[in-house]
Amino acid sequence: MAKILVVDDEADLETLIRQKFRQKIREQQYEFVFAINGVKALEQLEQHHDVDVVLSDINMPEMDGLTLLSKLNEQNGLLKSVIVSAYGDMDNIRTAMNRGAFDFITKPVNFEDLELTMEKTIRHVRQLRDTMKAIKENNILRMYVDETVLNFMGGREFETSLLENETIEATVAFIDICGFTTISENETPDTVVRLLNDYFDVMVKEIIAQNGFIDKFIGDCVMAVFKGEFHLDRAIDACLAIRNKIANLPSTGDFSPMVTIGINSGEMISGNIGSATLKRLDYTVIGDTVNTAQRLQSAAASGQVVIAENCYEKIKQSFRCNKIGEVGLKNKSNPVTIYEVLD
Repeated sequence: MAKILVVDDEADLETLIRQKFRQKIREQQYEFVFAINGVKALEQLEQHHDVDVVLSDINMPEMDGLTLLSKLNEQNGLLKSVIVSAYGDMDNIRTAMNRGAFDFITKPVNFEDLELTMEKTIRHVRQLRDTMKAIKENNILRMYVDETVLNFMGGREFETSLLENETIEATVAFIDICGFTTISENETPDTVVRLLNDYFDVMVKEIIAQNGFIDKFIGDCVMAVFKGEFHLDRAIDACLAIRNKIANLPSTGDFSPMVTIGINSGEMISGNIGSATLKRLDYTVIGDTVNTAQRLQSAAASGQVVIAENCYEKIKQSFRCNKIGEVGLKNKSNPVTIYEVLD
């Protein structure tokens, strides 16, 4: 359910909105909270921390809509506002946008347009919140295990979760940029870092889109972990998207970016590993499943997404694969049959 705060001093607006959106209210898709000015709006936000969108007039007593926008922008960057006002001149629109308004609707209100704008704004807010949630779960941040960061990440509950060590079922993927050493030897440091960060950014977006998280960056390689339902399928979907998007990036000189990817799924240990003295603990996964994924990545050729036979049996109905054959992997007494996931 989306919660919407409506800020307007027009007495009949509340009744009008409840009438126009009665079906969505009845179906519990929308919940509306009302305030007659900016001061009352801030009071409502103190009581309702789960408001997604603010619809605000400009001209109101005590605190106008533009002042409210500034306050909201200072207090909650994830909360988005839509100005709904009869003052639709360019000066007001520009001022509203400069103060953080997501959109601007003029009165008299076209309720069909208002609903489309609300839906667009709600989607944007939820995407922002999902991104923030993914960042909080991102293990790159978890190397900083000190009080300040733990408070930021959610307090004692998050701290307790960091200290839990457990055996889990998950999928791990190693994604390496082929031949990046060559470009690092022939380009300036600024160029090398910029390119690597650009490539990593493409990877991270696809991993987060499939509800995975970054375990660590290792040189020019990314280690990603996927938990929960269909973790193997989601890992493969993410890696196929990464392979395709990286391959379509522009070349730099003689270097055309490609990746090699190894994926493995199964039981692994999840916990904090590192130095308590340095206050640097890496919340990571370890075990044979993880080691095998890294070795599968090493066995992959440029542009290949490689899995072992145990994973192939689980996903062969959903993905098109090509049998590569048997290969010897480090610390494996017997050869392992591996497959390339095509699409």
